[in-house]
Amino acid sequence: MAIGYEYRTLLGENNVYEGHATCERADRRTEPNVKSSGKQWSFISGSRLKQNIEGYSAQELIRSLTVCLIIVVSMACENKPVDTSVGKQKLTLTQSGQLSLTPEELSRIKLELATVVQGQILSHREFPATVQANQNELAEVTTLIRGRVVKVHVDVGQDVKKGALLAMLHSVDLGVAEGDYLKAGARLYEAELAHLRAKELYENKAVSLAELQRREAAMKTARAEVREAQNRLQLLGVPTEEIKRLDRELTIKADMPLRAPFDGRVIMRNITRGEVVETEQKLFTVANLTDVWVIGNVPEKDVRFIHKDQKVNVVVAAYPHAIFSGTITYLGDVLDPATRTMSLRVTVPNSDRLLKPEMFAVISVSATSSTDVLTVPLAAVQDGPAGKMVFVQREAGTFEARTVKLGNEEGDVVIVLEGVKTGEQVVTKGSFALKSEMERHRIEPSL
Repeated sequence: MAIGYEYRTLLGENNVYEGHATCERADRRTEPNVKSSGKQWSFISGSRLKQNIEGYSAQELIRSLTVCLIIVVSMACENKPVDTSVGKQKLTLTQSGQLSLTPEELSRIKLELATVVQGQILSHREFPATVQANQNELAEVTTLIRGRVVKVHVDVGQDVKKGALLAMLHSVDLGVAEGDYLKAGARLYEAELAHLRAKELYENKAVSLAELQRREAAMKTARAEVREAQNRLQLLGVPTEEIKRLDRELTIKADMPLRAPFDGRVIMRNITRGEVVETEQKLFTVANLTDVWVIGNVPEKDVRFIHKDQKVNVVVAAYPHAIFSGTITYLGDVLDPATRTMSLRVTVPNSDRLLKPEMFAVISVSATSSTDVLTVPLAAVQDGPAGKMVFVQREAGTFEARTVKLGNEEGDVVIVLEGVKTGEQVVTKGSFALKSEMERHRIEPSL
């Protein structure tokens, strides 16, 4: 039986009871025709029946009016239409730890997936470095005796062969040393003749044995003086050919040639004609740049990736698109206490002479840091309530929030120790959006 209420008033039809205007505005179609009344009211049941309320007491009237208002308000709120279209657009909860997306949500979020792979990880490391000349093929040319520069035969940047004349010096000290050598040779000649005569006279019983022995001792002393003078010339850098010339010509030249120690290029010159040079001066630097050294510094945490005879690549700022291959020929035995780095030396062939000493470079090392491990992209990992987690696709549109245990990061991937299996699909792009929905619905990730 339909039930309704009708109010009549002596004060007018536009008055409403205080506190119930909102419910009346919420749904005017379902609300009965309500009019405030201070004197009389009518109750409708089935057909329209009217009762006079003049005999009721004021207390009964207030109680009945209150009950009627509660019934009217509840009916109006129950008849308010509910919009169910929003729920159809939201994520649907499945079993614990899982989210299910509708096709509309999939097209809006635009998720990207990656496969959990198992295998070796190739670690890539880069270390700052500088190019230096090969110290085994680098020579600082100096003079072993004080002298004056007579002539300079080469200039910076000039290629020279081993033994090529770099400059000529004239040295007074060298002339004195050569004179001493010639004097020692003359005394030796005299002593040898005296010993020979004494030996003949001794055989003829003309001199005593003591005289023969004295002449023999003088000869040996002269020979020692010759050897001493000769060694002094050699220590001063006089070549053997010049000493033989002295023995042959018996003339002093006092000229000191400066020659290249090996094939290479003159990369430094500090000498001019007429200059008086001292023994501590560096006059030329000759380097063989057919191969160069690249010296770098390896942080303590990356020492495990480096070993001797390892093949590496070198990139320099001057040729950013060129890669030079080299070999690690030396590893430092101790760390620098100030920088906590280890010294690293790479030998790089430089037949085209493109690499110059003091160039800035980067040593690029690739090494296998781990074998047979599971990896996922870093973009797939999110922070969860119980640690790190990933979203694993169970089926089309259904994803499971799963807690994982991670290892070391290697570039743009990370090692997964526990939580996923080989071949599973994890969400990379859009994983943060799934995390937000998971937190909104208070879904706990599965372990």
